[in-house]
Amino acid sequence: MRRRLAAALVAGTVALLVCAAAALAITTQIGPLRVSATAEFEPRAFPAHGTLPTSFTSTVHIRALNGKAPPALKSLTFEFDKHGRINFKGVPTCTAAKLEGATPSQARGRCAGALVGTGIGKARVELPGKAPFTMTSPISIFNAPPKGGEPTLIAHAWETVPSPQALLTEFQVEKISHGRYGYRTEVTLPPIAEGDGAALLAEASFGRTFKRGGREVGYVEAECSGGRLQVYGRISFVDGSHLQSLLSSPCHDEG
Repeated sequence: MRRRLAAALVAGTVALLVCAAAALAITTQIGPLRVSATAEFEPRAFPAHGTLPTSFTSTVHIRALNGKAPPALKSLTFEFDKHGRINFKGVPTCTAAKLEGATPSQARGRCAGALVGTGIGKARVELPGKAPFTMTSPISIFNAPPKGGEPTLIAHAWETVPSPQALLTEFQVEKISHGRYGYRTEVTLPPIAEGDGAALLAEASFGRTFKRGGREVGYVEAECSGGRLQVYGRISFVDGSHLQSLLSSPCHDEG
């Protein structure tokens, strides 16, 4: 099973989750490489005590200002505020076997109960002897069976070259104890189109609610502590460059 485009597009989606914590427009540049994002974190008002279901929506653009293709993504590492949590227990799960060979609509139909995020990604592909073109794929993120007691997710994408097929990428969120941060996820990315492609765009919304014990629960929940929620992110490229950000999103108690 090929995982090239899926990993890159999902990487963009994961990046959205970090950028989305800031409810701001963000632009970072290293040489000709520019990464920009717009994002919204909801809600902004929290109860004085306890957590609240949250959702993240954002758009990320990656481009090279010199007109060339940006370098390919190599890896992503993110650390999330310890005042958030993932309620994965009791949520329906989806397996890779169930998603194998499925188109985007088939995947969402087969695993509707496990769907926790949706989006779209684009990559620039430059095949030898052909003009550059853009490959687009819907992205679906599903709750998967946990591994080692940690939440695990599977992202589904659809590749059109070298042949139409479903692409799957699995990643975990581990608990850590690192100051303000309590969760960490790392994604190592194989090349797109055998090294002939690079991610350009990712748009995603992440978070859903479900019923548990008669009350509404969020797959992702957070509480406001110290007037902010904080996320650290690092994006590394195959040429050795990297971008990192410390994002702090203001929040307040309801009142």
